[in-house]
Amino acid sequence: MKETVKGTLIVIAKEPVPGRVKTRLQSEFTAQEAAALARASLVDTLGAVRAARASRRILALDGDPGPWLPAGFTVVGQRGDGLDKRIAAAFEDAYDGSPMLLVGMDTPQIRPELLGFQWAGYDAVLGLTEDGGYWCLGLRTPDRRALVGVPMSTEHTGRDQLQRLQELGLRVGMLPTLRDMDTPRDAAYLAAEFPSLRVSRLYRRLQHAAHPGLLFEQALGGTARVVATGIDGRTVPALSELDRWTAPADEVDRLALSRCEGPVLDIGCGPGRIVTALAERGIPALGVDVSPRAVKLTTSRGAAALHRPVQDRLPGEGRWGSVLLMDGNIGIGGDPVDLLRRCAELVRPDGLVLVEVDPNDDLDDTAPIVLRSSTGRRSTPLPWARVGTRAVLRYARHANLHPTEDWRAGHRAFLALRRTTSPALTPTTLCTAQP
Repeated sequence: MKETVKGTLIVIAKEPVPGRVKTRLQSEFTAQEAAALARASLVDTLGAVRAARASRRILALDGDPGPWLPAGFTVVGQRGDGLDKRIAAAFEDAYDGSPMLLVGMDTPQIRPELLGFQWAGYDAVLGLTEDGGYWCLGLRTPDRRALVGVPMSTEHTGRDQLQRLQELGLRVGMLPTLRDMDTPRDAAYLAAEFPSLRVSRLYRRLQHAAHPGLLFEQALGGTARVVATGIDGRTVPALSELDRWTAPADEVDRLALSRCEGPVLDIGCGPGRIVTALAERGIPALGVDVSPRAVKLTTSRGAAALHRPVQDRLPGEGRWGSVLLMDGNIGIGGDPVDLLRRCAELVRPDGLVLVEVDPNDDLDDTAPIVLRSSTGRRSTPLPWARVGTRAVLRYARHANLHPTEDWRAGHRAFLALRRTTSPALTPTTLCTAQP
């Protein structure tokens, strides 16, 4: 039977609610993923505290307890404005005459043996973190003077805290320096060095199950390089040309836009180079995209864009002069027939659907793609299609669209389709053009 040691262990933590915890992780993870990592870190921490030898265990919580809380903890609410005052209050609320050791929720790698009360010759103990903070603080008695006014969350918080304790005449024992989990790099370190932790296992799962939209947002934001690959891991160059998408419209783009009849709807507008080029020509145009950052980048260029999937209700349905599927966006959703039918609904009766197809005329690949980030994350499979001219011609017949022109410029290929209410014309009526 484990011997009971007189002493109180305190965990100070926030309820792991998306958007309120681990916001620095959101440079690579969604708010929900960051909260899940915070929860896993908290569970690991509580497990270590529960296994340590102590007479009492207290959770000083900002928020409400959930199913993640194990038995054996007394929950008290945090009080006070500012972390320094909240820590001071946690010591006051936990005091029963025995020594107290407080830890945060950001060092899930702590071991039970680090959480002892063998402080012979010391009035306090302090464990620093690599980023300049501290992961634990032990006091024999509460003393607000030891905490209130110490700057929190700085590169010198740990040093300032040590100085404050020494100014009060306390003899301070130093515990090992640990690395806490604040950034994606910290999380990667923990996963590599402490693979059995719950937070490490979750990190590895998230590395291979990122939402494709998140990785695309990171690419647009410049925080990571992202490439598209097939399920087999081979890069798809045409879907990985972010530098071209973010640059102004080039000569090939302008050649395609010369075919457009206004007003123009650009489906999957990305950062808005096409909509911007149309606006500069005086052609009314609107971009739509499922990426909030893409829409923001488009509107920052002075062009119009909506954050909306193409299958949702859109302005001007049935009245657009042209609908664009540039940059391989014929692949959106993985079902070219469905997408072309939607385009036919959006254009006016004689409207134009301009499609950038794969340069390989015979390509007809509807297998999903995967986005891979330079930070090591990999997306879940994204429904997509990569199709050349012959496949699009077949699909267009099912969407009441008939071909009027195809052309190539550089390494890119395009196909113009017209909406028709009569049976689709055969591919032999196609006019092939060279720029």
